[in-house]
Amino acid sequence: MTSILTRVISKFLLLPTLVAAVALLVKGYVQPGDGFSAGVVAGLAVLMQYLAFGREEAEKLPLVKSAGVVAFVGLLISLSVAVVPMFLGDPVLTHYPPPEAHVYIFGTLEILTAVLFDVGVFLLVFGFAVGTTSILARVISQEEEYAVEEELDDPAVESRSGGGEG
Repeated sequence: MTSILTRVISKFLLLPTLVAAVALLVKGYVQPGDGFSAGVVAGLAVLMQYLAFGREEAEKLPLVKSAGVVAFVGLLISLSVAVVPMFLGDPVLTHYPPPEAHVYIFGTLEILTAVLFDVGVFLLVFGFAVGTTSILARVISQEEEYAVEEELDDPAVESRSGGGEG
């Protein structure tokens, strides 16, 4: 059981942690950061919710419900960026636009296929981290429920605790 302070701080830190993950993803070409580390940071934000609120509450988050789909979409994006150049006659993982070509800019972000690849890696790592956390939490809670049921069904436990009337 966690304290109310832990729950409040965890709730307040969820959005800033996800924003920091997106900042890592976007700034990966100017400063240190990339899709993998951004996915890990975002996954840790969800793990923090599991630790503070428990499995039932954390699985109500939309991020957790769609973790498998998010990982699959990330895998498709990354594989598409990697394989499509091969069909165009270029080596695998060739990024577009090529060097010395005009680059489209959205705000401060240069639109390259490398950015799309990193977005795919981010989604894959985040979906995998959240999905794995969800599976582990489910297994742990099932084992705890099973242990409680075993304790209730075991007559030896009743005799040791003086379970007779008197």
